[in-house]
Amino acid sequence: MKTGIARSLVRGLALAGLTSAGLGAGAAHAAWQPTKTVEFIVPAGTGGGADQMARMLQGIIQKHSLMPQSLVVINKAGGAGAEGFLDLKVSNRNPHKIIITLSNLFTTPLATGVPFKWEDLTPVAMLGLDEFVLWVNAKSPHKTAKDFVEAAKAEGPNSVKMGGTGSKQEDQIITAAIEQATGTKMTYVPFKGGGDVAAQLVGGHITSSVNNPIEAVAQWRAGELKPLCVFDKERIPLKENVTASMSWGDIPTCKESGLDIEYLMLRGIFMGPGATQEQVDYYVELFKKVRETPEWKDFMAKGAFNTTFMAGDEFKGWLGKAAALHRSLMEKAGFLAK
Repeated sequence: MKTGIARSLVRGLALAGLTSAGLGAGAAHAAWQPTKTVEFIVPAGTGGGADQMARMLQGIIQKHSLMPQSLVVINKAGGAGAEGFLDLKVSNRNPHKIIITLSNLFTTPLATGVPFKWEDLTPVAMLGLDEFVLWVNAKSPHKTAKDFVEAAKAEGPNSVKMGGTGSKQEDQIITAAIEQATGTKMTYVPFKGGGDVAAQLVGGHITSSVNNPIEAVAQWRAGELKPLCVFDKERIPLKENVTASMSWGDIPTCKESGLDIEYLMLRGIFMGPGATQEQVDYYVELFKKVRETPEWKDFMAKGAFNTTFMAGDEFKGWLGKAAALHRSLMEKAGFLAK
């Protein structure tokens, strides 16, 4: 009798195990994934850093078959990116639309008063951070950021023409931070893109710029521009020479040079409001896979990006601090919308 009961129990447990395994497999198989084309919004124009990164991501995902549906890049640059952000804000519970963000996630609503804030979206992941470098013409007598600041003070207000991309955005915010930290006053000259800024600096039409590495590396390699410092807390950890004698890692931090300013630009992914955790997790895992590809690693190295990756509560915490920093910097500079 006991033996029969024991056999029945064993058989029952085995069946339960099979049923449980079957349910587990079904649950895993039923995990969310895109069922139609995913729109990848770029809140900036074509050819810029965000557009380049979005199209690199698109190419890698397609090449390695990392997603069952296609990813289509759509540029919505109107209103300093407000067009793209507002499009995503009203895309409630639409998991087939994502956006790549820059720091205009913070600056655009503060500068324009557009009814949008980062909390209106669903954070997915930080892909990296874009460095900023203080550049001068290669013929400039300045060898360090300290030399640059001392000359700006000696030559008087508005003697320095700082070129940058856009108004009341990252480049001008850094310029304002330099002014606040050093007591100088510079003339900020806006251009359409980083390529234009580099060309103007090579031509001697401006004194300096705070271009991203990828925007000025060609001119640096050609011996036309000179980096003075990088606005990060640590040097860029890339030791391979870019020029005959210097690597990215040879550029001192601005803090090392007596200019105590840190500023990096977000490169992150967001979804619209109402996204489920399962949908967010899908995209987090997707971009983790992208990060492991040789193409992405090469892209990060060539652009001298800070490769920090964040998701979940860590990313949300970083966003909160970054939003507060931007508000403080822009308020001091008088850039807030009235």
